[in-house]
Amino acid sequence: MLRTPLKFALLAGFGLSLAGALYAPPATARTQVAVGVSIGVPPPPPRYERVPGPRRGYVWAPGYWRWNAPAHRHVWVGGYWVRMRPGYHYRPAHWVRHGHDWRFRRGYWGR
Repeated sequence: MLRTPLKFALLAGFGLSLAGALYAPPATARTQVAVGVSIGVPPPPPRYERVPGPRRGYVWAPGYWRWNAPAHRHVWVGGYWVRMRPGYHYRPAHWVRHGHDWRFRRGYWGR
């Protein structure tokens, strides 16, 4: 039978090992982060959206088609407001043709 201090030391060591394995340091700030999805099905034409009037301190991000893998189809994501970043320009989400595939690019802030 293990004594209490030994149990505590083993438990603490296991906890520290687990925490070290699960820890991911924060990413450094970058202007652009590219996350993409590549599929062989082209997105439908964009839907018409009535853009609301200007909102101080925000930029309108237009809607886009998102790929829903379990349903094997595109799903419309309506436009939304994004807080403005001084000195940056918002680049909306969009699909890009790449050979026979289509790649999705998320919206991001660029210089």
